[in-house]
Amino acid sequence: MADKLRLMTVHAHPDDEASKGAATTARYVAEGHDVMVVTCTGGEAGSILNPAMERPEVEANLTSIRKEEMAEAAEILGVQHRWMGYIDSGLPEGDPPPPLPDGVFATLPVEEETRELVKIIREFRPHVVITYDENGGYPHPDHIRTHEISVAAFDAAGDPDLFQGDGEPWQPLKLYYSHGFSRKRMQLFHESLLAEGKESPYTSWLERWDKQGRPDPDDRVTTRVPCGDYFEQRDDALRAHATQIDPNSRWFAVSCETQRELWPTEDYELVRSLVDTTLPEDDLFSGVQERVCA
Repeated sequence: MADKLRLMTVHAHPDDEASKGAATTARYVAEGHDVMVVTCTGGEAGSILNPAMERPEVEANLTSIRKEEMAEAAEILGVQHRWMGYIDSGLPEGDPPPPLPDGVFATLPVEEETRELVKIIREFRPHVVITYDENGGYPHPDHIRTHEISVAAFDAAGDPDLFQGDGEPWQPLKLYYSHGFSRKRMQLFHESLLAEGKESPYTSWLERWDKQGRPDPDDRVTTRVPCGDYFEQRDDALRAHATQIDPNSRWFAVSCETQRELWPTEDYELVRSLVDTTLPEDDLFSGVQERVCA
């Protein structure tokens, strides 16, 4: 199809593709475009966050179960999926935090990991790439490393002098950072729950946010993609990650109907563009269709 475009979104762990931009990917799949999710690690170091899954047989087989969960989520969203195969670095705790172990995703050479992502980009040939911002969305070492290799691979994939022998050069046309966890969005949902006489799971989040004085990433947003029709599909993909997503948790505190009324978009920051586009945007492929079909 002349108008079939390709989108790649790069994530650190299984479940990130469902909690960050899933309705966007479901929308573009429904519109007939190709979407690939790349997952850098297997999520081996993640905790079991759903009490119903805290069972010995689950803990003993967590790596294989998370692969099954990822396959189910990808099927729900209709996306292609690729594992990079790196080991989850974990989130070290302490002041100062202990050093990361050798051989995990965040401690391996950046160039080596960039090469592997360049191979995938040159094979899939995406027009648009989505990743995390320089803070990783939140400061998990794997999220920060995902940002680093995604930006490097975006710049390198089209250069015939770099990573020779690792596929035919291919230059994506746009690079975005995803910004799903904004304070403004959280405040709206918080107020909506209180107005309905319900307890808000966002109370402590908002207090902690203000105490830390964190900037709101919503201030960086350039592109808001309408995708409210796919919120149910997004939530089904989230629930597929049963070891990490409690179906009774804050993820589902606000109904999809209310979310469509208050915040019917998923939001991004355009950081590289090799095509003409006008900001603000409502389509990640803005300017790309004109270039590809010219």
